[in-house]
Parts: sequence; C-alpha cells; structure tokens
Amino acid sequence: MTPLSQQLELILRGIVEVIQPAELESKLARSMKERRPLRIKAGFDPTAPDLHLGHTVLIHKLKHFQDLGHQVIFLIGDFTGMIGDPTGQSETRVALSKEKVVENAKTYERQIFKILDPLKTQVEFNSRWMSAMTADRLIELSAHYNVARMLEREDFHKRYTDQKPISIHEFMYPLIQGYDSVALKADVELGGTDQKFNLLMGRDLQRDYGQEAQVVITMPLLEGTDGVRKMSKSLGNYIALEDRPADIFGKLMSISDALMLRYYELLTTEDLARVKTAHPMDAKQSLAEQIVVRYHGVDAGREARGVFQHKFQAREFPEQPDAHVALTRSDVKDAAAPAIGLVDLIAKTGLVPSKSEARRLIVQGAVEIDEQKLTDANVSITLTNGKPLHLRVGRRKFAIAEYKA
Repeated sequence: MTPLSQQLELILRGIVEVIQPAELESKLARSMKERRPLRIKAGFDPTAPDLHLGHTVLIHKLKHFQDLGHQVIFLIGDFTGMIGDPTGQSETRVALSKEKVVENAKTYERQIFKILDPLKTQVEFNSRWMSAMTADRLIELSAHYNVARMLEREDFHKRYTDQKPISIHEFMYPLIQGYDSVALKADVELGGTDQKFNLLMGRDLQRDYGQEAQVVITMPLLEGTDGVRKMSKSLGNYIALEDRPADIFGKLMSISDALMLRYYELLTTEDLARVKTAHPMDAKQSLAEQIVVRYHGVDAGREARGVFQHKFQAREFPEQPDAHVALTRSDVKDAAAPAIGLVDLIAKTGLVPSKSEARRLIVQGAVEIDEQKLTDANVSITLTNGKPLHLRVGRRKFAIAEYKA
C-alpha cells in the first residue's frame, strides 16, 4: 500500500478542510496496519440528467482514494432527491417525481465511469435502506436532532428570520444524508463546502449509533467558465461531460490562465509546478485535450485540438460557424433604414446565455463584426439586404447574421 505521507499528499490536493486531520491520519495508518481499505463515501442527488465538470471535483477526489486502494462508494441519493436539498435555497424546492429521479440516476452511472473504475466502485442508492425504514424508526432518527440546532443552519435561519416557510420534510434531508453514513459505515465522507452542515450531521449520527465518526473532507465549488460564479447550468457557465468534444475544447480554451491552474489542480493529477512553467497556451491546450480524451476518447481529443489550432490560432473565420442567424423585417424597427441593436444581435446568435452576458462581452472588447472590435453596447448595427455580417463572440465563437427584407 502507498506510504502514509504519499497518501496524504494526494488526498489533501485541492481540498478546503479536513475534520479532523489527526483522525484522518489515524484512520489511514490503521488501514495500512490492518490491510483494510477505508470506506470513502460521496453522495449525489440525481436532480438533473447531466453532470458537468463542477460535479467531477468530488468524483476526482474519489478517484484519488480509489487509486490508493480504498473502497469508494458512489451514493446516488434517489430517496433524498425526492426531498430536494435545501442547501442555499431561499424557498422550498419543488419535489421531483420518483420516475424522474430514477431516469436521471441511470445517466449518472454511465457518466461517472468515465473517471472511476467500475470494477472497484460500489454504487449505492439510499432508497435501499430509507424505503424500508418503518415509521417508528424514522421517528427515532428524528429524535437525534433538535429544531434549535437545525435553525442554526444558515439557510434555515435566514428563511426563519425572513418569515419564509420551511417545510418539515426539509429538516429530514440533512438527517437522512447523515444516516446514509451510518447505513454505509463510512470512514470518510466527501462534499462541497456548501454541504458542511450535512456532512457533520453524519459524524453526529454515527456517534449516536455507536460507530466511529467519519472524517469529513470538503472540496471547493469549481468556478465556471466566467471565472467568478460556481459552475452551473442555469448560469450558462458550465461544461457538461457529454458536450460535443469541440465544445468542451473551445470552452476550456476560453477560460483565464488563473482558472486554468485551478482546473489542473482539481480535475487532474498533473504536476502544478510543471504546468506553471509551461507556455499558457500550450498548457491550456493540453488541459483541454486531456479533458476531451477522458470523456470522448483519444481520437476525439486529438481531433478537437487539431480543429482548434486550424480554426482559431490562424484566426480564420471558420467555414462552418457556430451559428447562422436569419434576420427579417420583424427584427428591425424601420424597414427603410434597417438596423438592430448590437446586444440584441449577439443575443440572437444563441452563443451567449443572456443579453446581460452579451453586454458584458461587448464592453470587455470581446465582440467583433467583420473583424472590427465593438465596445459600445448601445450601438446599432446597420443592416444591408443580403449582405452577411461575420461575428466573433468571445474568444472562440463565430456566427453569421444575414438580413433579408
């Protein structure tokens, strides 16, 4: 088994907090002495069918433990998914149907094995023990925590002080997540920093049920391609695992150099010192290719890199742009002197998630029309019947807009 110091070096890479470090070292040392792998748990609620790179921060940390010889448990919260995690919510989530949760869970299994070894991964569903739990045992579980402690949780406290409703079933979510650790006899649980309350619940419940408390390891929330907000599908700053290879490559090439290093740290095991000394463009292309290879294969990664180099480094407008927009009289106010606002034009390409994002890109100088950079978000673009406009949006996206009266 890998020496303790080397195990700790890999386990602690990119983490935010360990509760408690001495317990982690003790568990690892005992694991080596007894030749018994630790049981490492991470839970995911199947609330949407597709995973993005932000979700894989935890999966990569599971992979680290797996490579070190420990038992990885990928827990699909099909039961908790029907409750809805109240973390960070200002109001009660709309509960998902059992059918939708099961459908989403199937796609999770397919996607996680792009990273984890399926032969060494224990996939569990918390409905296995929760659906079988009797009413009296559920009441017993509820007795392990009190309302005052629940209301210390930031999101519950804010909703309570703002006089916004909190449903009783929402209190069950952290209790059930904590009980999952009891059911699985977890030695270590991984989670995002926003899950700390729920993770600590597992420690408390394990003690109450006569088990040794799990070590909690929190991981950072990965910033999206904008480099500011956490990666989220709703914010349009995400990279989905099942995006087309060219889209994954292009999105990764659009991130900042600083964010590139963070992606290297959290999504790979590359030597960061080596990455920092490489040319940023070369390092970013290597990262993009590596990510594409992981989810689509070696040939797809090589092809995506080749297409990028031909399409963008030569700064040629591609023969097949990302979007083609047909403008008509309904898009202009005055057919005699047709024109359209630049923000509206960029939004119509579909290459940005919102008009506010279009405005931000324009102001930052990231928009060109016919190779002319435009930075005034309030400008109107004159349209000529039948004459196409060649748009560059951001660093790596292209569109053609053509007005036909």
